[in-house]
Amino acid sequence: MLVRCTYEELMALAAGAEMTLEGVVRGGVGIAAPPRELADVEKLLAHADGDFELQNLSDQRSLARAVDAILETLHARMEDTVLEGYVGAEDAVVAYFDYAHVLTVRERVRRTGEEMEAVNELMNGAPVIAKCSGHGGFSDEV
Repeated sequence: MLVRCTYEELMALAAGAEMTLEGVVRGGVGIAAPPRELADVEKLLAHADGDFELQNLSDQRSLARAVDAILETLHARMEDTVLEGYVGAEDAVVAYFDYAHVLTVRERVRRTGEEMEAVNELMNGAPVIAKCSGHGGFSDEV
């Protein structure tokens, strides 16, 4: 399945991914994602040049973790930018739009995961078991 992204969404994802991997400073303390999420962000960054093609639920869950980590970073950046300056400042507006673009992608990734799970449940007659969601193609095992 495809998760389609606009140019602006891809640019916001790429910028947020780089910030997440570098660690964003918030109040003098770095924000760091757990190693699994950082690996997911690296994987996303390597494929952030177009739509995301998901072969199975494992791919979808990896993308969802990466987008969540990026969203957390962008949310912290947005809050800091607004609080340090003024809400109408150019940096604050850019931070808001980056956050909003990634929030939109996260919703699309979430809905795609729900659809994939529903199709798998329909095809297999049972819910997908998390540990099996990466096996095979779109028709994951139950």
